[in-house]
Amino acid sequence: MTQKYRLDKLTGLTLLLQKAAVCLGIAALLTAGSGCGLTGLTGPRARLGYVPAATVGVVFADPDNLGSHAAVYSPFENSGLVYTCGAGVLDIDHIRGSADLTRYFIGRVREALTKGQQQFSYKVSGETSRHYITIAYPPDWETHPDKQRIIEEIAFEAGPYLAFDATIWHEILTWFGVHFMGFEPEFNSAFSYEDLYSNLLGCRLAVDALQDEQNDYDRAMTQRLNAVLQELGVQPRQIAVEAVKSVEGRWYTGGLIPDMKMRNFDIGLDGFITPVLIENVKNCPDARAVPLPAPALERLQQYGFSLTHEIKPNVFEQGAIFKAAGSKRIVPDEHYPVLIEFMKQDAARRGYQYSD
Repeated sequence: MTQKYRLDKLTGLTLLLQKAAVCLGIAALLTAGSGCGLTGLTGPRARLGYVPAATVGVVFADPDNLGSHAAVYSPFENSGLVYTCGAGVLDIDHIRGSADLTRYFIGRVREALTKGQQQFSYKVSGETSRHYITIAYPPDWETHPDKQRIIEEIAFEAGPYLAFDATIWHEILTWFGVHFMGFEPEFNSAFSYEDLYSNLLGCRLAVDALQDEQNDYDRAMTQRLNAVLQELGVQPRQIAVEAVKSVEGRWYTGGLIPDMKMRNFDIGLDGFITPVLIENVKNCPDARAVPLPAPALERLQQYGFSLTHEIKPNVFEQGAIFKAAGSKRIVPDEHYPVLIEFMKQDAARRGYQYSD
């Protein structure tokens, strides 16, 4: 089942290319007269994102005017970069996209458990990699008296886990040179310093929104996103621009295609993902980073389940990935830490700074 989900990040050049691609896509739909539309997708819709650089084509959002979250396209949803005292730069599109992906996986795991499926697979739109999810059930599952409650608990735990894994894989692919549109620069923004925290925040917000008994998902996401930004000390647009400009030359190069000199490889190996803060930001004199707990599968283990995630890269660059991982079978729990260590060493050789 193909996911309509992307984590592309726009620079000045890719913004122009992406706009052209969208126009061509709309023209094709109009010419065809029937076919794909913007509704009825099997998974989350495509979303864009931005490199954390104050350069041409990068949008900084007004945190007081983010509009309404829309799992299905809406012109009333606004996105871009914001700056928060507690989490640094956040990409609103990454937050929204990861939330919608989490929502999808919660439903997919719930469906698999309800039907007793032992395996399902998926592909992220624009990526050729296929992900295989294998579930092992406890011996007494067929006769368990409290199946529905356990299914819900496991789905809400496994959903953000799988979604966050998928976003990490996207960054790994871009680090190894995969081009998702065939021509746009990607490596320059792989593991950029706002990526992982923005993605994980979206995963957590989806869980909260889906458990809101008073509002539907979109309304709950809108309310929760606005609330958590306030909790993290979101700043006005102009301060966000000034903060990012203050690290130009150190954390990124300027120009039409900025290269991120500051990367963040923190995937939660210590149990938390910690954001990267910019120093000396106006209105944030005593800023302290607010870590988020990394997704885990404790409840699955508690109830006697196990879940295995395996990835078949299916990309031209997979030989380099296999060599770095020391395996032709990519299992995130085993090989993400190995790949992260390789990329940290590679970043150091390239003269990049990084957080881990």
